[in-house]
Amino acid sequence: MIVDNAVYVDGRRTADPSSLEQTFETVQERNGFAWIGLYRPTETELGEVATEFELPDLAVEDALSGHQRAKLEKYGATTFVALRPAHYIDETEKVEFGEVHVFLGEQFIITVRHFEWPDLSEVRHRMESEQRLLELGPIAVLYGILDQIVDDYAPVIAGLENDIDEIEDQLFNGDRTVSRRIYELSTEVMTFQRAVNPLGDVLQGLRDALAASGADETLRDRFRDVHDHVIRIVERADGFRQILQNALLVHTTLVGQAQNDEVKKISSWAAILFTPTLVGTIYGMNFDHMPELHWVLGYPFALALMLATGVGLYWAFRRNNWL
Repeated sequence: MIVDNAVYVDGRRTADPSSLEQTFETVQERNGFAWIGLYRPTETELGEVATEFELPDLAVEDALSGHQRAKLEKYGATTFVALRPAHYIDETEKVEFGEVHVFLGEQFIITVRHFEWPDLSEVRHRMESEQRLLELGPIAVLYGILDQIVDDYAPVIAGLENDIDEIEDQLFNGDRTVSRRIYELSTEVMTFQRAVNPLGDVLQGLRDALAASGADETLRDRFRDVHDHVIRIVERADGFRQILQNALLVHTTLVGQAQNDEVKKISSWAAILFTPTLVGTIYGMNFDHMPELHWVLGYPFALALMLATGVGLYWAFRRNNWL
């Protein structure tokens, strides 16, 4: 459905048309641009917008089907941008991903949103309060959307960093469930990378187009600032993935060490119990010609030998940290 439909002239909101036809006519009459926001549109609704503003069929199909990576595509005078916003949920400590599709023309910008966030109404209010920026046209609105989405990545980075800190605590506290959490968090980080990494190419493409068209320097500086933020976020995400890989290696090593310690303990006790058994086996063979068989002190001597060898082995294993 259409959640907002407005016409802007010289950076000011001058009309709120009740239909797409009226929007198109108002834009032509006042030489402004239209900003139309759609939320979970049906095929019919998006088709009507596409017909009125001559949107490319392939891009419309992508906007309807979703599940797109961040990308920038040029169709004649219309630019199509697919974006992957992210949202960190504190209650479940999970990252959820959405989609925003933008159609950009000389006199219009159309946004298609499939999730409740990001709330693009906040972008609209902020842009309407910056008249001089909004005077630059639809490309300025695209900057505002990109800036909002990239800013929303910051809480995701903070949440992932906190999760990694908790994993490190679990890792050295001997929590055996940590391997599962490392795997799940690694999957989230990789999905986050797939959402953010292509955004660098998108912004670079937009900056090149702005430079070629001789766009306002202030706007170019703002796109450069967003691009710099994306680069830093990509670097942080790459670092998170490396940390998690190292954490998994450390966990494997610690598990191996714990198993070795268990094997040492079992082997030590087996040796301690085996020695008295060996002595008892020897003196239980009942041969007629055994030197100690008829010795009065033979029995206490055998017991003392068993005890002495057991204690001696126990002391030796303790000294070598096997027990």
